[in-house]
Amino acid sequence: MPKSKPSIAPPAAHADVQSALRTLEAGSNGIAAISAALQGPLAPAFVAAVELIREAKGRAIITGLGKSGHVARKFAATLASTGTPAFFVHAAEAGHGDLGMITADDVIIALSWSGEQPELKTLINYAKRFAIPLIAMTSSATSSLGAAAGIVLELPKAREACPHNLAPTTSTLMQAAMGDALAIALLESRGFTALEFANFHPGGKLGAMLKHISDLMRSGDAVPLKPVGTVMSEALVEMSAKGLGCVVIVNASGHVAGIITDGDLRRKMRSDLLTVSVDEIMTPSPKTVRSDALASEALEILNSAKITTLVVTDAGKPVGILHMHDLLRAGVA
Repeated sequence: MPKSKPSIAPPAAHADVQSALRTLEAGSNGIAAISAALQGPLAPAFVAAVELIREAKGRAIITGLGKSGHVARKFAATLASTGTPAFFVHAAEAGHGDLGMITADDVIIALSWSGEQPELKTLINYAKRFAIPLIAMTSSATSSLGAAAGIVLELPKAREACPHNLAPTTSTLMQAAMGDALAIALLESRGFTALEFANFHPGGKLGAMLKHISDLMRSGDAVPLKPVGTVMSEALVEMSAKGLGCVVIVNASGHVAGIITDGDLRRKMRSDLLTVSVDEIMTPSPKTVRSDALASEALEILNSAKITTLVVTDAGKPVGILHMHDLLRAGVA
C-alpha cells in the first residue's frame, strides 16, 4: 500500500502565524484603548501638551531609558522633521553632563511606562530647579514621574503581547502611537506645508518626491513643439529628433492645443498619415502639470492616467516636458 502523505496544517493555522496574530491583536487593543481615552479623560492633557510644545520658545527635549528611550529617540526625530525643533537626551547620560543641553526655554517630554525609573530623578530635579515644563508620557499618573510632571499623558494600561506580560511590546507601540499623534497634531496646528517638509527632507525618496517639477523637466530646445496645421511628416521628424516619443502641438497664441504620442500613431495609422495635418492625429487637451508642482503630484497624474509624459505649463503655455524616465532617474518612482 502506498504511504499516506503527512497532513500539513494550513499556513494560517501554523503556530508562528497564530503567535504573530496574537501580537498584532494585543497591539491593536492598545491603540484602541488610546483612541478611547483621547475621546475622554486623556483629551485635556493632550490639548495642553500640544499647546505647551507649540508655544515653547526653545525645543522639545525627549527623554527615556531602555525601550522607552528607543521610542523617545524616534519621537524626537519625527518632531524635528515635521516643524517642531526637538532632540533626544538619554536619561542616564543627562546626569553626566547632558543636562547642559537643556535650557529654561525648552520643554521636557519624558517617556516611561512605569514612571519609576530612578535615572529620571536627575532630570526631574533639574526641571524643578530651573522651572522647565515637564510632560510625562506614562501609564501611571501617580508614579514618581507622573507626580512631578505639569502635564501627564496617562496611557491606558494594556497587556504586553509577550506571553509572560514582560517584554515591552504593546506598551512601546502605544508610546510610539502617542508620539506620532502629538507630532501630527503639532504639524497641523502650525500649518506645516509640504514645501516646508521638503526643507527637512532633501535626501532619499522623500526628498525626490518633494522636488519641484521645474527641477526635473526637460526645457528649452529639448521640448518637442510644433504649431497646429503642421503636416505629420514634420511632426514625426521633431518627435524623432527629441527622442521623447511625443510632440506637443501649440495654437497661434502659444497655448497647448494637443499632443501626439507613439500611441496616437499606432491607433491612427493610415496610408496618408505623413501628409495629413497634426490637427487630425493629436489628442486635444492633454494632461499637464504646473512647473511649481511637486514631483509626487506628477507621479500621481502619470499613474492614474496610465501615461508616460506630461506637458509642463505656465499659464497654459508649454515651458517643459516631464517623462516617467525623468522621475525614475530622480528616484521618485
